[in-house]
Amino acid sequence: MTQTATLSRPALGYSALLAIGMAATIGSALGFQYIGGYVPCALCLEQRQPYYYGIPVAILAGLSALAGLPAWITRTLLAIAGILMVVGGGIGVYHAGVEWHFWEGPATCASGGSTAAAPKAGELLGQLNTLKGPSCTEAALRVLGLSMAGWNVIASVILAAIAFTGFRKSA
Repeated sequence: MTQTATLSRPALGYSALLAIGMAATIGSALGFQYIGGYVPCALCLEQRQPYYYGIPVAILAGLSALAGLPAWITRTLLAIAGILMVVGGGIGVYHAGVEWHFWEGPATCASGGSTAAAPKAGELLGQLNTLKGPSCTEAALRVLGLSMAGWNVIASVILAAIAFTGFRKSA
């Protein structure tokens, strides 16, 4: 019993740190969108998917460690969360490459669309089918030379490292 308790402590800590880090990262993106007014492009929305799946997985890993379930369950959940962050980082690298014009983006990102709101609700409903997100080829914001896609790569790499370290230490 003592051995299970000591093994679950590191996994619980790494799982909690991972879930909090993922929630902070996706919370920042949503904050830029809903508070800052930055409309996400199609690739921006795609980069969020690993976080939406990863947060519950990290929480489950923490609950598994807390409940004292077999270590392989917690380790598997941490590995899945780590893989999701690697995928998220890969999408971020792809998006950053599109922004720097290293390669073409998907057809859904080919051109920026109008994001202006209609003055009347009836007109707004009519525009819903014609509005498109901004182009994936132009960074809406750069901080210290990196776009949000670039910062997502950094966050994803750090979070993947946390997940895989937790995986290794909970053996």
